[in-house]
Amino acid sequence: MSLFRKTRWSRREVLKQSGMISAIGAATAISPLAASAVALAGPQSSSLTQHPLPARQGSDTDNLFTRIGVRPIINAHGTFTIISGSRSLPQVKQAMFEASHYFVHLDELMDAVGKEFGQLTGAEWGIATTGCEAAIALATIACIAGTNVEKSQALPYIKAKDQVIVPKHSRNPYDFGIRMTGAEIVEVESEEELRKKLSSRTAMIYILSAPAAESGPLGIPNICRIAKEAGIPVFVDAAAEEPLVPNIHIQHGATLVGYSGGKCLRGPQSSGMLIGDKSLCRAAYFQAAPHHNYGRAFKCSKEEIMGLLAAVRQWYKRDHAAEQREWLAWLQHIESQVKGLPSVTTEYLQPEDLSNRAPRLRIHWDANQLHITGTELLARLDAGTPRILLDGGSGTRPDHMASSVTIMPYMMGPGEDRIVADAIFTALTKPGHYDNPVIPTGSPAEVQGTWAVVIQYARGVGEQRLTLKQSGNELSGTQNGELYKASLKGSIHADKIELVSDMAVSGNSVAWNFQGDVTGSHMGGVVQLGEFGSATWKATRT
Repeated sequence: MSLFRKTRWSRREVLKQSGMISAIGAATAISPLAASAVALAGPQSSSLTQHPLPARQGSDTDNLFTRIGVRPIINAHGTFTIISGSRSLPQVKQAMFEASHYFVHLDELMDAVGKEFGQLTGAEWGIATTGCEAAIALATIACIAGTNVEKSQALPYIKAKDQVIVPKHSRNPYDFGIRMTGAEIVEVESEEELRKKLSSRTAMIYILSAPAAESGPLGIPNICRIAKEAGIPVFVDAAAEEPLVPNIHIQHGATLVGYSGGKCLRGPQSSGMLIGDKSLCRAAYFQAAPHHNYGRAFKCSKEEIMGLLAAVRQWYKRDHAAEQREWLAWLQHIESQVKGLPSVTTEYLQPEDLSNRAPRLRIHWDANQLHITGTELLARLDAGTPRILLDGGSGTRPDHMASSVTIMPYMMGPGEDRIVADAIFTALTKPGHYDNPVIPTGSPAEVQGTWAVVIQYARGVGEQRLTLKQSGNELSGTQNGELYKASLKGSIHADKIELVSDMAVSGNSVAWNFQGDVTGSHMGGVVQLGEFGSATWKATRT
């Protein structure tokens, strides 16, 4: 019987069946990911419906996205959430479609799936989550409160265990999953500091799996050994990694390991998997939806749960060597299209670890000869039809004409290598005309000194203080924000100013690029904030 059998039914109305895209993709003889799609085209066995799995409607240029003004992408960039992660497997689509026809008790479902996750991965147990970030948060809550109902209901305000230790090399934007629980992150930089900061307040130790965490005093094996002595759980964030069996992190002594379901597993994009200690996995699920605890917001549907299970099952059936050969063949085709062009050279970049484990192709050229830089080529492909995103590029006018672009085949589909190859070849052989940026002439405005800055965000206002030093056209200085500080560099040409900084924040950094005009004791313009969008700014000399 399920540990959580006596839960209240959700007050929310059950969502009605929605259309899924076809499980039948473009299959080729070489593609191990697409080949199994054909087998899914037969009649459905469900006794609840006479309808087959819906066929995909629309085309590359006319589909459900284009009809609302959204341009689909050929993904030669990778498993980035901002461009919707990975392409789910046919078996995942099939499982989600079939799951949508039934009602089940979610506690019973998670118990059954948890047992199978353990069997498949070699762990003691597992649960489905809404992404690896949710796995981080739920693991933290489980280590703080377990399944103690009173402690659960008191979160985030009352907790005896309120600290999570994180090696400094593991700080990253995703440790928001810890901070959102109200736990305090305690950074350590040595084994001695780790031992010193372990206390009755320590709920968990978090480690981001990466080459830097493989060995040494603050490597995963040594931290797990120290944590075991103190009886402290260790969570390893392996979001983008391949879930090998036996699991390398559990072998090292990790208590819990988190994975993304929407990266190499090719499951539902908003899914994740938490595996490891059975009691903590079940406590993490206890803290999540459908239970009315602190993790209620992390609701994982039956469709996502069964889609993830299908993806994990397939992971241990897929021919990964064949996938690697196929990806390499796609890159070799792209290389063959451009390698004869003037100044073009190529190199293959191999993955360093289990994350995003696929080869990449980097194409180099001299933009003085081919008349287009890498950044211009990226922008051209992004604006083109079909829209193509590559895995970065370099080269800017007029001083950095050594250019490159990188192609990541990890999330490409059969035939897309030819589309990418043709688009790059056309851009390099018919580049069109690009002008050098216009640099204003005249004496640079005097901006040395201290400036009070008001930043108008899309919602809200910020106040900062910039202190600038000037040597001709070159600028340097400091940026004092409301909470954080950064060093500034920039330039001033006539009345046009540009300032850039990289502001270290908790576990992350924010890139600022101020551009604007100077008029006497005032200046202002637009500041670009990378993934955080843009804002307008005005400054007054003080």
